Amino acid sequence: MTSIYDFSADLLNGNEQPLSDYEGKVVLIVNTASKCGFTPQFDGLEKLYGDLKDQGLVIAGFPCNQFGAQDPGSNDQIGEFCQINYGVSFPMFSKIDVNGPKADPLYKYLKAEKPGLMGSRRIKWNFTKFLVNRDGKVVKRFAPTDTPGAIRKSIEALL
Repeated sequence: MTSIYDFSADLLNGNEQPLSDYEGKVVLIVNTASKCGFTPQFDGLEKLYGDLKDQGLVIAGFPCNQFGAQDPGSNDQIGEFCQINYGVSFPMFSKIDVNGPKADPLYKYLKAEKPGLMGSRRIKWNFTKFLVNRDGKVVKRFAPTDTPGAIRKSIEALL
């Protein structure tokens, strides 16, 4: 695999979404959770998306229940939660595993391209973010504690 464009993923509604549809865009990929201390980052992510989507930003949310069982709901429940509580309008994908033997292939690729601290190939917690340039290459990894506002300049530099 040479870029995120080699992958596809199912949206919350079950429709397959080829990531090649995002070719030429800057993509921020985030593993999300509905019941996490970082869940309020949905507000900041939605603001980034609203402000920058016309310049070519796509945010892709991937719910995950692997950290403290903080996203136990169904895809429908997750979508409803994100819409009602945060007005999320960016693409949200079906719940996946980001670590372990059942890790989604996209996340295996992301972690290989941008390992964490000391070369770790694991996602440590919800709201880890990967920034992808217009060529589909992973250029930066952000920790869960890095807020959407704090990473805005890095995103804008690629737009």
